[in-house]
Amino acid sequence: MANIKLSRLFKAKLNPYFRLSSCKLSDFTPENRWDAVPKSEVERFIIDCMIKVGTKRDHAVSLANNLMTADYRGHYSHGLNRLGISGFMIIMYCDMYVHDIQSGITVSDAEPKIVKETAATAFVNGNNVLGPVVGNLCMQTAIKKAKESSNHYGIAGWYAMQATPAKNGDSFVLDMATSTVALGKVSTEPKSVLNGGGLMPLGGAEETGGYKGYGLAMMVEIFCGILSNASYGPNVRRWKNTDRIANL
Repeated sequence: MANIKLSRLFKAKLNPYFRLSSCKLSDFTPENRWDAVPKSEVERFIIDCMIKVGTKRDHAVSLANNLMTADYRGHYSHGLNRLGISGFMIIMYCDMYVHDIQSGITVSDAEPKIVKETAATAFVNGNNVLGPVVGNLCMQTAIKKAKESSNHYGIAGWYAMQATPAKNGDSFVLDMATSTVALGKVSTEPKSVLNGGGLMPLGGAEETGGYKGYGLAMMVEIFCGILSNASYGPNVRRWKNTDRIANL
């Protein structure tokens, strides 16, 4: 009965939101557009949906801020269509936040906790709550730590290599700029870069630094999966599979 009432509530209010996925950010600029949904209304809708299935209000607000911003910035794949509801999906490939709380596969009666930290790092246990709640704590913690003042300290790899090496010296050391090359390596036409130009971003063929994308992906897997005792690589739960917690 609860699911039926919930579906009726959503169906009565969803029509304006379906138009979001076919529009561009520029479409929402004029205030007098009949098919433009105010950001505050999108957030209210998400909060109401999540509270209805038992989400704590502050957790629902964190999720609403995240999903609304995604839609507002044009990332419709990660916006309202990931909300989902039991018995009535907004989009077939949504992550179903509503369903995850409703089924208990994700919880809202806990809080993420900092398990261990140093001056520059923190190990956070998300305690299986909604991702944006965990993400906010992680970013707030990182910002707080980043405010500690420092100076240019040479190659970053020097400090990483001072740590205890892996078994048999089989360490993974990734020391790189996030542009195709570091500014100091530009040897031809450096003035064009220094005087209003710029460095190419990562990606593309090997000649343009595409291998760095692989390095970044490997680093993320090691930090976020292996070292934190979370799922990684082929062990990560697939989309819409809710037979076990995500453990990310």
